[in-house]
Amino acid sequence: MSKLGPAPDRTRSSVAVLLGGLSAEREVSLNSGNAVADALEGEGYAVTRIDVGRDLPQRLMELKPEACFNALHGRHGEDGEVQGILEFLQIPYTHSGVLASALAMHKERAKAVMAAAGVPVAEAILVPRHEAAASHVMAPPYVVKPVDEGSSVGVVIVRPGDNAMSEAILGRDDPNQIVMVERFVAGRELTCGVIGDFVSDITEIVPRDDLPFYDFAAKYGAGGSKHVLPANLSPDVYQSIRKLTFLAHQALGCRGVSRADFRFDDTPGGTGELICLEVNTQPGMTATSLVPELAQYAGWPFGTLVRWIIEDASCNR
Repeated sequence: MSKLGPAPDRTRSSVAVLLGGLSAEREVSLNSGNAVADALEGEGYAVTRIDVGRDLPQRLMELKPEACFNALHGRHGEDGEVQGILEFLQIPYTHSGVLASALAMHKERAKAVMAAAGVPVAEAILVPRHEAAASHVMAPPYVVKPVDEGSSVGVVIVRPGDNAMSEAILGRDDPNQIVMVERFVAGRELTCGVIGDFVSDITEIVPRDDLPFYDFAAKYGAGGSKHVLPANLSPDVYQSIRKLTFLAHQALGCRGVSRADFRFDDTPGGTGELICLEVNTQPGMTATSLVPELAQYAGWPFGTLVRWIIEDASCNR
């Protein structure tokens, strides 16, 4: 957990920024990717923006960039698929490799690996969506979420006294889709980042009063949440979160930049437990994103951060 030193000099010239894509997080990726591309251009790189579709391999073979900045979020971009294409084409790329990306994206398998490494996680089970919608498969309160999506897409909290909330849980999705039902942990929403071997400070995220939790609107809507940096925590809890963040990053085999999200129950009469919810291997790079804010707090403006990320790009990650 070293200090955040100077970013490397620019050694590459041509960079492709992968953005948009095919997932439910397409709009977020477009915002992230365009912000990254603008910053890389400001740092002196020749940048090509690629809105990723099924023709990605052909476009990359024609373009032949020196490196790719992967600004995709969600399925088909954060789950190892695009990483595999880039490995096959031998184009250096950013963030985590094939295995770590696929593992971190699958919430239940990531939990198993983190728990084995000593990172505390909440109990969870996997069930078909129609079963979760038909009756309580766990004593409330609990959370129902897709097992392989990000950005709080499709997340539903079921509280004591609620019905099974079949309409909210089923939505328009495949009723046979497997979802994760996870014990709800009360308390504060906290996040911490990793840049190389540097572990950042900690941000507390306070959703707007009319939002039920740190959902998609809280993450990406204007005024959706307030960021408290550094979080007001006791020194022992603060350092525990930083250590667990790096431990989770290492256990999953992450590279480059990642961000770990936690819940800390310091509510009156609460359990006092600290739980890691998940590790995000490709944190957002929008105006409201957390990792750029944490990097800025540590002394790296946005341009310096994206330069470090692209200069860190490699294959065999």
